[in-house]
Amino acid sequence: MLALNIFRLIGDLFDKVLFLPFDWLRLTVKNWWTTNTINWLFLVVLLVLLAYWMNESYRFLKEGTEDRA
Repeated sequence: MLALNIFRLIGDLFDKVLFLPFDWLRLTVKNWWTTNTINWLFLVVLLVLLAYWMNESYRFLKEGTEDRA
């Protein structure tokens, strides 16, 4: 019974709290270009963060300070 309540709590958290901005966007923005622009912005941010992470990883590897097991 406890596990079922935990999974229901997680489901309610996602359905009723975390997805509210996306529900608002779905109901208010009817233009395909606007909604996809938001997706492209998310993708660009993720690619920039990935490039930064890879650059830092390469820098640590070049300096020899990376942990090697």
